[in-house]
Amino acid sequence: MHHYLAQTNSIKERSVLTMNAISLVIRGHKTMYFSEKTVHANENEIHMLTTGNCIATIDISSQGPFESVLIFFSREELADFCVTYASVINTLKKNLRIQSSPYVSFRKDDFIINYINSLLLSLKKHGTLSESMKQLKLRELLLYLLEHHTRNFLNFKTTESITQVEMTIRSVMESNALNNLTLHELSFLCNLSLSTFKRHFQKIYGISPNAWLLRRKMDKAVHMLTVEKTKPSDIWFQLGFETHTGFTKAFKKHFGFSPKNYFSSK
Repeated sequence: MHHYLAQTNSIKERSVLTMNAISLVIRGHKTMYFSEKTVHANENEIHMLTTGNCIATIDISSQGPFESVLIFFSREELADFCVTYASVINTLKKNLRIQSSPYVSFRKDDFIINYINSLLLSLKKHGTLSESMKQLKLRELLLYLLEHHTRNFLNFKTTESITQVEMTIRSVMESNALNNLTLHELSFLCNLSLSTFKRHFQKIYGISPNAWLLRRKMDKAVHMLTVEKTKPSDIWFQLGFETHTGFTKAFKKHFGFSPKNYFSSK
């Protein structure tokens, strides 16, 4: 999340969006050139942009300072949002004709104006937002746009590219990450063969299912050690390890020290 203010006479800059972005224009206007489209952004709209190259021009001399708040988010964050609200999306998109676009705009209304003001107040008071608050504010805006500007939101290119298979795999994994199911059982819940499940999983997450599950178990172990103050000897069976020794070895390999030493240091 970035509060942007341009005050020089004229700006023309090249940029590469390595993440998707929502541009909340507060005042002024600018022109953005993409490979597929030219966009004229102004203070009456907000804009969703996909990753890629962009050239932006701002003529400060004719309009005064340009100000905006940029919210960056990954494809994975958008995919997780789509999984969480899959039933809402499936209901809302019935009978809608979706036209994929790398750029979509939304007219400002009272909610969006108040949303921007709430961000500015938080940034002014705290300078930055915690990761948890950033996630919460991003989901708040995405859900509002989904429910009240459904067609435009679903037209967003990255939203359209999230397949039903990906949504199913993400949903099954998030729901069963700590349930000690085998890969055969997880692939069965996804209605996929084991080999197809593994292939899709690697493409979605960039790692193997076993590596992803171990990472989630280690994250949970740290939470139990530090937040819940659980003793290491009481954790291993809750996370599905066959022995205390097996859990200790996996923990030490993942973090570089034993759970007992980690627990003692906290």
